[in-house]
Amino acid sequence: MIARKNRFHGHNAVSRVRGKSVHAQNFKVFYMQNPKRRDYRMAVVVSKKVAKSAVVRNRIRRRIYETVRTQAILSNQPFDVVFVVQNPNIATMPESELSLQIANTTQKIVS
Repeated sequence: MIARKNRFHGHNAVSRVRGKSVHAQNFKVFYMQNPKRRDYRMAVVVSKKVAKSAVVRNRIRRRIYETVRTQAILSNQPFDVVFVVQNPNIATMPESELSLQIANTTQKIVS
């Protein structure tokens, strides 16, 4: 799990992220630069349309959080980032493939 300082807090905090987007095979990433912060904030949105089971939705969420945390590409970057999952295959995808997709999209954000 990512640190508390890297999570969104409060109602509708995620909906304020308006800016650019990057599309990957299984998810979209919406992001915007936040000059008021020193570090990134991140959220993962998995709707019931993607996976009916809460267990699967939480597994997807945890896998994405952990991959971003271990890669540390976004650390010390002042961005607000929202991952919107569109495909339930992330729950069973090999870790190497998932980390490659996330690395490619986060590199586009930072550069």
